[in-house]
Amino acid sequence: MLDTGRIIEDRTMRDRLGVFEDRTDAGRRLAATLSQLEMSAEAVVCAIPAGGVPPGLEVARALKAPLRMAVVRKVQIPWNPEAGFGAVTWDGQVFLNRALMTGLDLSEAEVNAAVAKARKNVEERREKFSGGRAEPGLEGRTAILVDDGLATGYTMLAAVEAVRAGSPGEVIVAVPTGSLHAVDFIARKVDLVVCLNIRTGRTFAVAQAYERWHDITDQEVQELLIQARDMGLF
Repeated sequence: MLDTGRIIEDRTMRDRLGVFEDRTDAGRRLAATLSQLEMSAEAVVCAIPAGGVPPGLEVARALKAPLRMAVVRKVQIPWNPEAGFGAVTWDGQVFLNRALMTGLDLSEAEVNAAVAKARKNVEERREKFSGGRAEPGLEGRTAILVDDGLATGYTMLAAVEAVRAGSPGEVIVAVPTGSLHAVDFIARKVDLVVCLNIRTGRTFAVAQAYERWHDITDQEVQELLIQARDMGLF
């Protein structure tokens, strides 16, 4: 392990592909690292659905920490829904990448429509995953944000800002894999980043860190949350 004070990585994984079997395996390895840390306060695991829920559950299980959903939705580029120019968070905050928007030459109507679509998705998923239950509070706690990877880091940045609104004692971002650029970017915004598989190549895809990869469905998320509830974590 390499611990720089703000970033912890596994140097044996640096620049490697296919280092995790799946998201659950990645979560168990993340949990093993996080379990060795001295945290300033009791942890709350904030998993970003959908891909962050399998590793988030493993982290919560290992730390015996409550699990909450950190619902964030990217604001999609109209002609390329796989890419985004911002994000909407579970508490209604909207974060827009102004520089990218200028380059895309988006109209005000296109921006408003994309934000409205993202906001509606966030509201629907919050209701679907929480069922109206109260989320565990963050005030004074160690908030651990978990996702399945960091590509640009922009969605995670939005999640970090939303978590800070809950006044946690410290914020840790824990991801199995990430681009060096995104990890460095996020490390400047939080107390610690744990990213086991950091990659420095010119191109980056989260999926390349996994032997088995598929898009997690909302149904799968709900099944995982039933497991968490049975374990008293959710």
